[in-house]
Amino acid sequence: MQELLGMSSQALAAQLLIGLINGSFYAMLSLGLAIIFGLLGVINFAHGALYMLGAFAAWMGMTQLGPWLGIPDLSVNYWVALVLAPLVVAIFGVVIERTMLSRLYKLDHLYSLLFTFGLALVLEGLFSHWYGAAGQSYSVPSALSGPVRIDSLGVVLPKYRVWVVIASLLVCAATWWAIERTRLGAYLRAGTENPRLMRAFGINVPLMITLTYAYGVFLAGFAGVLAAPIFQVSPLMGSNLIIIVFAVVVIGGMGSIGGAILTGLGLGLIEGLSKVIYPQSSAVVIFVIMAIVLLVRPAGLFGRQA
Repeated sequence: MQELLGMSSQALAAQLLIGLINGSFYAMLSLGLAIIFGLLGVINFAHGALYMLGAFAAWMGMTQLGPWLGIPDLSVNYWVALVLAPLVVAIFGVVIERTMLSRLYKLDHLYSLLFTFGLALVLEGLFSHWYGAAGQSYSVPSALSGPVRIDSLGVVLPKYRVWVVIASLLVCAATWWAIERTRLGAYLRAGTENPRLMRAFGINVPLMITLTYAYGVFLAGFAGVLAAPIFQVSPLMGSNLIIIVFAVVVIGGMGSIGGAILTGLGLGLIEGLSKVIYPQSSAVVIFVIMAIVLLVRPAGLFGRQA
């Protein structure tokens, strides 16, 4: 506490803003997990590997596409990669869902967890074999390079990190609105809770389920593209983060869309604050909170009791 009291307001604000950046990634990744579990009942342990796949897809498009095609100057820019890389991940998710994962829906949740865990190991193993464990990187566009000064707080942050927070918040808010406040979201929820009734109304339930899974993994790929310039692209970048993201989902409530967003942002801020008060606790503070929440409210802060 003495460290906190003795710290300048500018330094504290800077640390909290760094926590908000981490919280943005937690929110976006946990949102994808919450969508997939809440609407499909699938514990998608491959989410971290798909996050890594999105980062690698962007890196390949920006640095490797030209040499592969024999045109050295050919590449995609960051803005194109920000759209195309998550779409590549979503298409991969559609293939996985249609060919393998759909066969497990009627079985216990443990089977989907084991399958997605195995898929994550396969993807990480393949990319480790092809590219090694060293991190890759790509540059951000000139429009997002350089610092930005927040005069009201007296801090200076890299412009790219501010962009990450804004983009994450916009995507999370739009996703929450689409699922909770639109007719399409109502169809998605009804199709997973009572598919027979929805088929009677002429709704293509299998297509809705596939598109739901595709969008969940699209969010993972989108987060990977945003994260790559900050954390670098490596085969294990997802496995280093997925445990924390699962803890966020459990704290917020499995399947709670709003809970995933609010908890991800909140825990990012708490993690940033813990680095000021007691830095050694920052690695475990989220798991301590998870243990307390599970003892007091097993369904999570925003989850519904069974």
